[in-house]
Amino acid sequence: MSGPRDLLERTLPVAMLALALVAVPILVLEPEGLPRLHAMQRELDGVNAENDDMKREVSRLRVEVQHLRDDPAAVERIARDELGMVRKSEVVFQFGR
Repeated sequence: MSGPRDLLERTLPVAMLALALVAVPILVLEPEGLPRLHAMQRELDGVNAENDDMKREVSRLRVEVQHLRDDPAAVERIARDELGMVRKSEVVFQFGR
C-alpha cells in the first residue's frame, strides 16, 4: 500500500520537470532574457570596434608627437600652415582679391 510519501516521491520529479518545461522558455524569451543578451552582445561588439579605432588613433598620434619632437621642420611647417606664423626676417605680402 502506497502512502503519501511514496506518492510525493513519484509525483515531485514529474511536477518539477513540468514546471521547468513551462518556466524556462518563458524566462529565456522574455525581454530581459535572450533578446537582451543579443542586444548586449551587439553593444559589446560596437564598443570593441570603437576601442580598436581609438587604439589606432592613439598610435597615429604618438607617431605624430614623436615626429614633432624630433623634426624641427615639422614644427615650422605646422606653425606656418596652421598658425600663419612667419620668421622675423621674412616680409609678408597680402594681396586682395
